[in-house]
Amino acid sequence: MNEFQGRTAVITGAGSGFGLEASRIAARRGMNVVMADVMAESLQKAAAEIEALGAAVLPFRLDVSKASEVEALGAAVKQRFGAPHLVFNNAGISTGGLIWEQTVKDWEWTVGVNLMGVAHGVRVFTPMMLEAAQADPGYEGHIVNTASMAGMVNMPNMGAYNVTKHGVVSISETLYQDLSLVTSQVHAHVLCPYFVPTGIIHSDRARPADLQDETTLTPSQRAAKILGEKAVSSGRVTAADVAQYVFDAVEARRFYIFSHPTPKALAPVQTRLEDVMQQRNPTDPYKDRPEFRQQLQDALRG
Repeated sequence: MNEFQGRTAVITGAGSGFGLEASRIAARRGMNVVMADVMAESLQKAAAEIEALGAAVLPFRLDVSKASEVEALGAAVKQRFGAPHLVFNNAGISTGGLIWEQTVKDWEWTVGVNLMGVAHGVRVFTPMMLEAAQADPGYEGHIVNTASMAGMVNMPNMGAYNVTKHGVVSISETLYQDLSLVTSQVHAHVLCPYFVPTGIIHSDRARPADLQDETTLTPSQRAAKILGEKAVSSGRVTAADVAQYVFDAVEARRFYIFSHPTPKALAPVQTRLEDVMQQRNPTDPYKDRPEFRQQLQDALRG
């Protein structure tokens, strides 16, 4: 898609991070911008900024884990702008800890937002986009789902998060194949960022009251927070960079979008696939960065 003027973007998690940066790019390119976020105050502030750039903005307070709310978003988008041309299923949260220490509420929250949020977005917007494509030979649509490098490699102490992000990669790859059977006008993409400074490490502020855990954090969960915040805050690729990569991939119709598309960053992915092909036990994902494993091990063994 090379022409963005007058077209419509739907962006979840639009109040901060990748979502806000993508909203800025969309506005500068002349798109209508539908901005959805669970944090009402952040959304209001972000929407005002994007409107000031001259874009037509539809702000929508949204919990992506709720099917009915995503369906209501779809209806609002269709009524205001018609079928969107870019859907960025980007909302996500971060959890950590040893996989057997993840509580039922941890699982429900993480799966609800990270996995079902994307599933709802695909379910609601894909039929709308296919209908638009059937009616207009000149229509072109793109669906971008935010996964993670944790959807490509299983890092320790991140079990629930890994599961959901692998699921998003699977949804996206399947969507790509399914769309290829029925249309050449609607395209799928998956975004797999590595450590990038965003607000995701502070996800707890958006955790619903009914999914709050009153239990004390375990050592593994505390370690995940401390080391995760350190890794994310030290990232040199910015959220603005990643948002630009998304638009570049849409223009090029490139499926895989990596924040760090270097041989070094992608080496653990290759190693994991070689483990599968050679039927060998999983390789330590920190084998080339042993200091990270040592920090985690020290934190867990106290």
